[in-house]
Amino acid sequence: MASRRIDTLRPIKVIIIGAGISGILSTIKLQQLVKGLDVVIYEKNADLGGTWYENRYPGVACDIPAHTYQLSWDSNSAWSQFYASGPEILAYWHRVAEKYDVRKHMNFSHCVAEARWDEVAARWAVTVTNIMDGQSATDHCDILITATGVLNQWEWPSIPGLMDFGGKLLHSANWDTEIDVQGKNVAVIGAGSSGIQIVPSIQPGVRRLDHYVRGRTWIATPFAAQEIQKRGLDESNFSYLPQDIEAWGRDPESYLRYRKRLEDTVQSNYDVVLRGSISQTKAKEYFRMLMAQRLTKKPELLDHFLPTFSPLCKRLTPGPGYFEALTEDNVDVVTIPIERITKTGIVTTDGRHRDVDAIVCATGFNTHFTNRFPVYGESGAQLFSERDGIIPRLSNYMSLAVHGFPNLFQFLGPNSGVGHGNLLIMLETMAEYVAKAVEKLQAQDIRTIQPSMAAMNHFMQHCDDHFQRTVFSEDCSSWYKTDGRVAALWPGSSLHAVKAFKHPRWEDWEYTYIDNNNMSWLGDGSTEADWDRSIDKSYYLTSLESVKNDLRR
Repeated sequence: MASRRIDTLRPIKVIIIGAGISGILSTIKLQQLVKGLDVVIYEKNADLGGTWYENRYPGVACDIPAHTYQLSWDSNSAWSQFYASGPEILAYWHRVAEKYDVRKHMNFSHCVAEARWDEVAARWAVTVTNIMDGQSATDHCDILITATGVLNQWEWPSIPGLMDFGGKLLHSANWDTEIDVQGKNVAVIGAGSSGIQIVPSIQPGVRRLDHYVRGRTWIATPFAAQEIQKRGLDESNFSYLPQDIEAWGRDPESYLRYRKRLEDTVQSNYDVVLRGSISQTKAKEYFRMLMAQRLTKKPELLDHFLPTFSPLCKRLTPGPGYFEALTEDNVDVVTIPIERITKTGIVTTDGRHRDVDAIVCATGFNTHFTNRFPVYGESGAQLFSERDGIIPRLSNYMSLAVHGFPNLFQFLGPNSGVGHGNLLIMLETMAEYVAKAVEKLQAQDIRTIQPSMAAMNHFMQHCDDHFQRTVFSEDCSSWYKTDGRVAALWPGSSLHAVKAFKHPRWEDWEYTYIDNNNMSWLGDGSTEADWDRSIDKSYYLTSLESVKNDLRR
């Protein structure tokens, strides 16, 4: 029989890889919901922040309202602009990490080389390299959480001669802030989210801008643009008045009403993602009209940008100021494919050479959901690789776990992105789910926990069935898809995800136990309060109102 009390929790060590938003959130929730944890965070960068630390290109900003891009339970009423800049968002997460004492767990400039499951010890062995001195060491943990994100493995585009270019070479995800492109002839390659922000940011100050555009995309109105229109503004963003910020600081209820108004807008019109819906048809008509209006000065560009696929098949790009910049006299939009890059410029397949002083590669990231480091589970199987010829390589359960990889949880892996709604509230409920799983493992003498193969297969089948009803499965080039399957998105809205994660289905999981008797968690028949006089022994006596509140949860 176990010699411990029923509520004596065994020590558990958790390693979290990544100190971005997911890593910060998961640490906070673990601290709030689980006792007796030793949490260690390894971060490859020199500081926290993830994507908001790495992306420093001109004009970097969040394209959803700042007041909806924050924690639901720790808000900032003093955002300076409707769409916050990257540096302001980074400052917010620094404040959150300090407030909840997360930084003490972080080890910066530590790059994980490998994670391997030890089946005998039932622990993860994580090999880590200190970037500063090159020394490697292996750490061990009971629970491994990967919070490395998906949009952080940047790479140079595969263009012949790129590294032979003699001018300034920049990448949107690794921007050199010491380089000034003012007054230069600049080429921007790529019209994804970063390219669409960079172009209007640098256009007014450069001598000439050649923008190389390969694919077509819908350029939409900014998210929650109604708020800008209500203020009678034509701009794509606005700064909050000091009196508004001060008023919200004095009146939290007023600020909450404002937040809810914006949040309701972001969470509305789910049916726009459904094939053939009225909302989808109206969106296509509206965006086409809007794009034509914004390209009035250069109407010939519309045919180069207007897609044949539906809006939202690939991520919508609001692009405030983007089309307006393209119609300026110092901008040329080049739709002819690039053949090669020379020491002085770019040659397109029609043979034309354009001299430039700087090339900006706004070509995005590796979005194949492969970690920067290998993760080996049971029998040496590698995470997200095809197994036995029958298990698709991105198979997962509820986006958080994978059969064959015990005690491993992941954030922003396959099927975790948001196709409609608010990503932050999804991450919050995911973090709560993982914390509940860790608490269960700790309290019930569970040695290993992993989703069953059947549950994982059923979840993947549900995803495939769901996405056939949506525009995400249409024929378009999108990082949402891998091997023809929609692999990046959660199968539903963010509100749907919140409901799904709120109450875990523990019957979908498989367990092994520390003791041969899986009821050993009952302990020696006593509680800590039975032995410690300082502990409240009548904690269960409470008010009727408290009982009602408890039942509502």
